[in-house]
Amino acid sequence: MSLFNETLLWFMKRRMPRIEAIYERPLDLQYEGLTRLITDARDTEWGKKYGYADFSSYATYRERVPISTYEELFPYIERMMQGEQQVLWPSPINWFSKSSGTTNARSKFIPVSKESLEECHMMGGKDMITLLIQNKPETKVFEGKGLSIGGSLTSHSMNSSMLMGDVSAVVMKNLPIWAQMIRTPSLDVALMGDWDQKIEKMALETSQENVTSILGVPTWTLVLIEKILELTGKQSILEVWPNFEFLVHGAVAFGPYRELFQTHIFPSSEVRFLEIYNASEGFFGIQDDLNRPDEMLLMLDYGIFYEFIPMGEKGEEHDSIVPLEQVELCVNYAVVISTNSGLWRYKIGDTVRFTSLSPYRVKISGRTKHFINAFGEELIIENAEQAVAAACRATDAEIKDYTAAPAYMDGGKRGSHEWVIEFSRAPKDLRTFATVLDETLRSNNSDYDAKRSYDLVLGPPKIHEAPADTFYGWMRSRGKLGGQHKVPRLSNHREFLEGVLAHINQ
Repeated sequence: MSLFNETLLWFMKRRMPRIEAIYERPLDLQYEGLTRLITDARDTEWGKKYGYADFSSYATYRERVPISTYEELFPYIERMMQGEQQVLWPSPINWFSKSSGTTNARSKFIPVSKESLEECHMMGGKDMITLLIQNKPETKVFEGKGLSIGGSLTSHSMNSSMLMGDVSAVVMKNLPIWAQMIRTPSLDVALMGDWDQKIEKMALETSQENVTSILGVPTWTLVLIEKILELTGKQSILEVWPNFEFLVHGAVAFGPYRELFQTHIFPSSEVRFLEIYNASEGFFGIQDDLNRPDEMLLMLDYGIFYEFIPMGEKGEEHDSIVPLEQVELCVNYAVVISTNSGLWRYKIGDTVRFTSLSPYRVKISGRTKHFINAFGEELIIENAEQAVAAACRATDAEIKDYTAAPAYMDGGKRGSHEWVIEFSRAPKDLRTFATVLDETLRSNNSDYDAKRSYDLVLGPPKIHEAPADTFYGWMRSRGKLGGQHKVPRLSNHREFLEGVLAHINQ
């Protein structure tokens, strides 16, 4: 083992006491963090508006500060993008994380402060490595390089001093020298905006490196690996990277991809899979136990204060909001955050379920705006991901991407769900796949089951098998290539599904 590898392992292992504090005194960390946020922001425009200087407790904060959506905070953010300071947060804001979303064509621009960059996003990256080492102490991951599939950066059209881009690009641009030394590809390639050229150059460059880990979205990771295999003529990526150890994944549910990656992409007991929960707004969770897939430790000392809105069985938000100590297991919650970038009681649009309360672990259950409820079926992403995974297992299929939407018939009184699915390995029998998909949805969602009874309201799902690279081509045609852009899984309208079908027909 090299001295460099040993030194980094020693350095990262020393961080474990910090993480252990999250296990041992989670609520103290949260309320200490909230006090710091309020104190730091009391002289900002927002802090003066809501009287932060007079706050003495969480109860006061909860009573006086409203819950905000992006649209409600945007007038403040827009002024910050034009150069105004001390608006939502006291320290200068020069970076903005760009997130397109998948149900709204308009981009979102999330302020990234120095504190958020260092104490949240970068802290999350370091803790991710620490937990990776904790789960595999004998790792030689630092003997090679980590491949990061990032985004791109641009300056604001109205203010050239403000830089914006995918959060991965913002972080990558600000990494310390030691971190730049152990990553690939080169920064010039990693931050390219043209994704067709970028994938080509990434494949050429990284195929020559000793890659021991990847940090990326499963869908884009597959695109890159396919390009590398095409360029090298190898049958397996482990022929290209024989010392590969870790795939760190996030942004989309890993369930439908798990068997593909474990059995075919990285068929080795030496390769481990670790999930993270990060977004433009912050770094929220890390899988701390590799034996608990899909569950992540909620990171409670990153300058983020959490609150949660219980979601009803039909996907609607309740009027109540609860702090961390009042959450319950197996309840679907919408996530509300207050951050060290000036997002105050901000609804991020994600929903989670707690799988453990000691420590606090969460599983991402979906998005508040991603669902199908055209006929009262209240289908959420969690239902869809479980059903797709079950259908893949039953038919020896492997999935690459999909989208689904309602299909209306008989004047809107009776309909079905229409799916476009791109397989990396087609099911042995598509009819069996559709049957298992339908049966699993009925088993997991009583509203869907009721609407499917006797085909009175909903008929069986209709599935289109998409040709290879359909979703890549469709996303490219929309200018949505990149790690921050994700194929919308479920939509309560047909815009995305019709777009994919039209792309296939072209």
